[in-house]
Amino acid sequence: MNSPDQLPHTYYAPAGGLPDQNQRARERAVFTTSYAVIPRGVMSDIVTSFLPGWTASRAWILARPLSGFAETFAQYIVEVSPGGGSDHPEPEAGAEAVIFVLAGQLRLVIDEVTHEMAPGGYAFIGPDSAWTIANTADTPATFVWIRKKYEPAPGLDAPASFVTSDQAVRPQGMPDTQGYWLTTRFADPADLRHDMHVNIVTFLPGGTIPFAETHVMEHGLYVLQGRGVYLLNQDWVEVAEGDFLWLRAFCPQACYAAGRRPFRYLLYKDVNRHPKLQLP
Repeated sequence: MNSPDQLPHTYYAPAGGLPDQNQRARERAVFTTSYAVIPRGVMSDIVTSFLPGWTASRAWILARPLSGFAETFAQYIVEVSPGGGSDHPEPEAGAEAVIFVLAGQLRLVIDEVTHEMAPGGYAFIGPDSAWTIANTADTPATFVWIRKKYEPAPGLDAPASFVTSDQAVRPQGMPDTQGYWLTTRFADPADLRHDMHVNIVTFLPGGTIPFAETHVMEHGLYVLQGRGVYLLNQDWVEVAEGDFLWLRAFCPQACYAAGRRPFRYLLYKDVNRHPKLQLP
């Protein structure tokens, strides 16, 4: 078995286009009251969005707050053509973000500090930070963008921005799993300033979540590499790299890796805050 720091890292990025006219319409897409699955095959050109303040860029918007479903976050995959990007990417005050690069090269400037980012690059952008992003290379760049309205808490400062990478952070084995289930944590779980975590979860072939997790955190889950089988509420669903899963709070969930390669996904969850006792 490979040690965690020897795992091959690949990151699936959608390429758009349109399916062949002879392809059957039925896909693996599912939307229920407790979860949704958006498979990579439906991330075509005709479902992209063009966003104010961005040039030579398009986005697949995979999650947004919906009444009666997910409540805390929005998630995109953004493709930036050479020369494209944004000097004012975030439209809402008080928003925080995570950027994770899937393909290409990006120049990210946060509070006047410049970072050159490659596949596997990870940035946490603190609430109300000034930032810009640009593709200065000659090939397209693609990244995951997760946005959340920061929730202040008494006695806690807002977390500071930081930039790192998948390659720079060593995965940690989950207890009693012999290294078959690993989590790459980019923020300290004990740091209560953070009200969201975006981690990478890795299962080596044979690795599994052996019980149906049922918890208050909601999830956005983008499969970076490999394939697996996921329990979503009462349904077992096959997923593969490039698929996106959206899990409502308290949706039962479990999974196991399939195939010969590591099964890896980027996982969003809301953390470290009291539930509000009154709905907006």
